[in-house]
Amino acid sequence: MKTIILIVAFLFVATIHAQDFQGKAIYKTSEKSNISFGGEKEGISEKMQEEFRKRMQKMNQKTFILEFDKSTSIYKEEVQLKAPKRQAGSKSFRVISIGGAGNGSIYYKNTQDRRFVNQTEIQGKRFLVKDTLPVYAWELSSETKNIGTYTCYKATYTKEVEHKNIRMKDGETIEEKKKETVVTTAWYTPQVSVSNGPGNYQGLPGLILEINDGKKTIVCTEIVLNPSEKITIKEPEKGKVVSLKTFTEIQEKKTQEMLEKMKSRNGMDLGNGVKIKMGG
Repeated sequence: MKTIILIVAFLFVATIHAQDFQGKAIYKTSEKSNISFGGEKEGISEKMQEEFRKRMQKMNQKTFILEFDKSTSIYKEEVQLKAPKRQAGSKSFRVISIGGAGNGSIYYKNTQDRRFVNQTEIQGKRFLVKDTLPVYAWELSSETKNIGTYTCYKATYTKEVEHKNIRMKDGETIEEKKKETVVTTAWYTPQVSVSNGPGNYQGLPGLILEINDGKKTIVCTEIVLNPSEKITIKEPEKGKVVSLKTFTEIQEKKTQEMLEKMKSRNGMDLGNGVKIKMGG
């Protein structure tokens, strides 16, 4: 009888500990650019093209913070001071983001209920995207590597995706669609026993510390478990509530509208929702 009581007491303490479990992971992102230019005939010198590529690469290097407990999490970009404006008369690039994760975007996940809430903006209008979490057909591997002090295991999933690029040529809008097979590789550690990760990634028996889909890489650089200052994970509530499908349709519409505006101003569409206009 005494043994049974001890076992029950141990399970109760373990449950309480699990409920109190919290953590914070810092991620760095980098992304390859598939931007193509029209060359000198578009009025962009090779030097300017190289300058723009460097700026795009730096812009894609961001820091995100994942705060989590056993079943919920918040993923958002680390707040940074804005860069000083360029002086008038200097040659410059203006990059415009149509929408998606970025400053002010908050991605909430509830892995137990299999749902997410993404508070984000398109051209200053706030949306609250609510939908079910994606299901990844992960293939687990016995291959391992160390990320920091953590032993990580490899997992992959393969998916056929359709990319749509909208660009301008000789004043005309050209829409190109291309299908390709994308293999996403994740490295997760069972040492942090939460089925979570950066962005919308989840579904593995441990915290995902690295993700690579061939174009974008996200790597964890720091983990703090059970920090002294308690973490508050609160589901975002502000914005127009829409489904993921509706939000995607709004993004595409706004991209098309921005493309038409840029065309009327002699701007140039660079694809993937990124626009460039030269001034100075």
